[in-house]
Amino acid sequence: MRKLHWLTGLFCILILQSCNLKSSDSKGVVVAECYGKYLYESDLEGVVAPGTEGLDSLNRVNAFVDSWIRREVLLHQAEQNLSKEQLDFSKQIQEYRNSLVIYAYETQLAEQRLDTVVSDDEIAAYYEQHKDNFELRYTMVKAAYVILKSDCKQKEDFRKLMKESDTLMLQRLDIMATYYAASSYLDVDSWIRLDDLLEIIPIDIYNTESFLKKNRFVMFDKDDFTYMVRFEDYLMEETLSPLEIEKENIKSMILMKRKKDLLDDLKSKLYEKAAKDHTFEVYTGSTASIIDSKEEK
Repeated sequence: MRKLHWLTGLFCILILQSCNLKSSDSKGVVVAECYGKYLYESDLEGVVAPGTEGLDSLNRVNAFVDSWIRREVLLHQAEQNLSKEQLDFSKQIQEYRNSLVIYAYETQLAEQRLDTVVSDDEIAAYYEQHKDNFELRYTMVKAAYVILKSDCKQKEDFRKLMKESDTLMLQRLDIMATYYAASSYLDVDSWIRLDDLLEIIPIDIYNTESFLKKNRFVMFDKDDFTYMVRFEDYLMEETLSPLEIEKENIKSMILMKRKKDLLDDLKSKLYEKAAKDHTFEVYTGSTASIIDSKEEK
């Protein structure tokens, strides 16, 4: 299906520009040419997304061709004005290739040898040893909310249930919210950023800590909607972040350290083996001459 949509767009442009098309035995139909470089029909695959209408397909293909021409014009100008030395990227290309090869090898080794099981005890121990690193950057809350149309007939039922802290009440709220609420969030066991909550519930808060201390339940009307929020708990920014928030973060840090240790050990062993097998040699005279020449400069 994707191929069909792409061909639809391409068919439109080929009809309009058929008098300018060239063919190549090796790469197919040529769509455009610029300073002796060619853009082929096959290069346009994927330019038109599935479901795109005919005219939009044509516009996207035309835009892609125009972008290609502009790039080639700029590239030609750059090649004409840079020196041979400036155009020589062989060293950078080799370094980039070397980095990719090493990265691919290290990734493969990590996938094959890295122990990815991290126990809760390991996570708890890491947390206890590094508590100074787990300071909250945002005020966090455990909260539930429902948003109702202002004329909702079940508003009073929602208010009574929202003021209760019983888990069974939350289950009833969940069922009612499915039918009557414009929006709801009832997971009071998870920490969320207060800033994110206020993006949805437009409460004006001037003193955050004082507000959260004094208000466990808030209800107000605004712009034809009724908002109800129940706060179960809160943590102020710059206080210690609880383990339940940091658990996944700690697991990632433990795995990163394991991976680093694994690769460091591998590199050391490879180097030791290479030295033992006499696979490399450093010519001290050459290195000394390099240092001398630099000092002279």
